[in-house]
Amino acid sequence: MLKLILRRLIVAIPTLILVSMLIFSLQKILPGDPVLAMAGEERDPAVLNYLREKYRLNDPLPVQYWAWVKQVSQGDLGVSLRTDVPVTTLISNKLPVTAQLAVMAMFFSILIGIPLGILAAVRKGSKVEFGANLFALSGMSIPNFWLGILLIMLVSVRWQLLPASGYVPPSEDLWLSLKTMLMPSLVLATVISAYLMRHTRSAMLEALNADYVRTARAKGASERVVVWRHALRNALMPIVTLVTILFGELMAGAVLTEQIFGIPGFGKLLVDAVFNRDYAVVQGIVLCIAAGFIALTLIGDLLYVMVNPRLRYT
Repeated sequence: MLKLILRRLIVAIPTLILVSMLIFSLQKILPGDPVLAMAGEERDPAVLNYLREKYRLNDPLPVQYWAWVKQVSQGDLGVSLRTDVPVTTLISNKLPVTAQLAVMAMFFSILIGIPLGILAAVRKGSKVEFGANLFALSGMSIPNFWLGILLIMLVSVRWQLLPASGYVPPSEDLWLSLKTMLMPSLVLATVISAYLMRHTRSAMLEALNADYVRTARAKGASERVVVWRHALRNALMPIVTLVTILFGELMAGAVLTEQIFGIPGFGKLLVDAVFNRDYAVVQGIVLCIAAGFIALTLIGDLLYVMVNPRLRYT
């Protein structure tokens, strides 16, 4: 177990360095100058020069990158060029919002996708499998923004059952917070549950055709015991890793859903930073996303090893 952690950490360090170099260099190619937007309409040359000197934009690119790396190593992600607020403060304020959305979406995805995958595998060739495959195909084909707009029109405007947009922290009103996040989490869960259903079905079909399952049936074990005790425990091992990866995608890829439902989360912060040429915020967010993916991958590997004892000593 310790060797696995060390190997992953050894790979993680150069990965983070490479990601930071790519983001720092590629965003400089974006058209537009953030200093011109900060200076206002008059754009006094003295003010422009002062801002460039303040944020070290006149320095060569390697010098800017090295200065930023030294700041990051000390836990300082810099200051927003637009609001002059520390990037760590912006991220710490927005991250819990997206985390709540991602947790709720993953909860519904697991609740829907894994049982459907099990039923589709156990009842292969039946109407249940056809319905599960139809659901998975629809979930992977329907765009999130279209489904979100449709739910707002039906559930919020016509039926007036749930709020159409906005966000309420759980600390202020837990029930209203859950109601506000219910529709966007279901929108995100449609795609994730579709992927979970397909992978669970494939893993269960492979497990049900394995030799140990045939042996269990030959010994007289009931179908319930064969499915839940023997096949499912082995089929869920790759699903554990998949769930951690999909959770990372939820944290990083909920941009459109947050925009549609007016949720002030991580994705909206990133989109606003890109449009405003706020380099420090973009760099900090992408670096946090990369670090989060690496951490989730490590957690997924550890869970996989815990579920499969045969890998603990490799």
